[in-house]
Amino acid sequence: MSYSTTPPPRRRWAALAVLLVAEAMNLLDATIMTVAAPVIRAGLGGPASSIQWFSAAYTLPFAVFLITGGRLGDIVGRRRVFRLGMAGFVLASLGCSLAPSTAALIALRAVQGSAAALVIPQTIGMIRAMFTGPALARAMGTIGPVMGLAAVTGPVVGGALTQADVLGSSWRAVFLVNVPLGAAVLAATPLLHEDRAALRPRLDHVGTVLAVLGSSLLVYPLIQGGAHGRPGWCWAMLAAGGVVLAGFAAHQRRRARGGRSPLIEPGLFVERGFTAALVSSVLFFAVVGGLMLVAVLQMQLGLHRDVLSAGFTLLPWSATMALSSWVAGAWLVPRYGARVMSVGLLALLAGVVSAAAVYATSPPASYPWLLLPALAVAGIGQGLYAVPFFTTALHRVRPHETGSAAGLLNAVQQLGGTLGVALLGSLFFHAAAPGDPTPAAAALTGARNAFCLAAALIVATAVTTAMMLPRRPSPTIPDQPFVPDATVR
Repeated sequence: MSYSTTPPPRRRWAALAVLLVAEAMNLLDATIMTVAAPVIRAGLGGPASSIQWFSAAYTLPFAVFLITGGRLGDIVGRRRVFRLGMAGFVLASLGCSLAPSTAALIALRAVQGSAAALVIPQTIGMIRAMFTGPALARAMGTIGPVMGLAAVTGPVVGGALTQADVLGSSWRAVFLVNVPLGAAVLAATPLLHEDRAALRPRLDHVGTVLAVLGSSLLVYPLIQGGAHGRPGWCWAMLAAGGVVLAGFAAHQRRRARGGRSPLIEPGLFVERGFTAALVSSVLFFAVVGGLMLVAVLQMQLGLHRDVLSAGFTLLPWSATMALSSWVAGAWLVPRYGARVMSVGLLALLAGVVSAAAVYATSPPASYPWLLLPALAVAGIGQGLYAVPFFTTALHRVRPHETGSAAGLLNAVQQLGGTLGVALLGSLFFHAAAPGDPTPAAAALTGARNAFCLAAALIVATAVTTAMMLPRRPSPTIPDQPFVPDATVR
């Protein structure tokens, strides 16, 4: 049950367009940042790890605050929280465009990610409150194509805006583009449908703090430790992060036993398949998020190609991912169900191994043209895997746990992308150390190493994905697919 008033049909579809723009802004901001990050670091200075922090500072708070953002919408109203988050996102974007230093930009990116965590959970909730039956299926079906379009255009738009250097803005234009889009969304929020839970949960402040602290203790040493040779404090922080997250799990169980609202329903972990899905999500999105950054780094830092060339290098991956997602959702998944995931992982592994071979054999100073078809195959694999993954992961979740499970899956997806940027990015920089006399050859080595590790992670993903499925798998999965709140960068 929820508190709501259903708007007339024409207004509902106009409101849907507003929500889709907000969803697309989040993905555009992330993909634009992937290609612009090396240029930003060149302009503002700072250590090489700054490039990783430009992404991680956004996705880490976005991941850990997603569930809290959803709860706030339940408590005070989804439209109200949506407005607050969008206003914060616009102001943070403006601040990013004016950032005078690397530290200031990283801090403002964290504010951006926190604001996005208020916006994104409300979009799916408001869509489900406004539409029912076949209209809901049509409305939910619009999300995939819009996200696919954003994924395709993001790297190219980021490269074009940075390369154009409009009025001397250089990389600052990639943040300024959010300001008119966000202002238009804010102006259109009266169209949105107010909705909140009839039984309002309470916020878990202690759980939120533990989640933020534990995740930060894991991510920080992965990014910063490589520059210092992985000293003792790095391993100590990783161990402390594990302890804090274990404490978070114990805290969630205590809240549930006491009849209070936990951030995560402990009953989710009784089912082996859902736990395996969480591990699969971390591994898979670590591969996707980390490799896109590594491909851009090799182009810009190794070959000294401009940002537009880097953006077009990612285009085959983004385009085939969008196309294969559409094909999987429209035809393959309804017919073959969860088995499509295996085909997706095989294609992703083939693309990643082929890319590693290209990096291993290409002349250091030449553009690796054979990389483009390899990335295209990887994009096909990403789309084929991601579409059935979320619905399969939620297939055996009990109805009262669906909201918590969906929020946790989205949060873990973002955390996986953050860890991928940290781990694979650090592996790249370890080989392509600053000041190397042969930066092109070192960058090829770093990219090859990162892609080889990613191949191993894909094999591990195949193992955990197999554990998601029942012992006697059904050839089909539910006919209404679950759409993740945000696509990882």
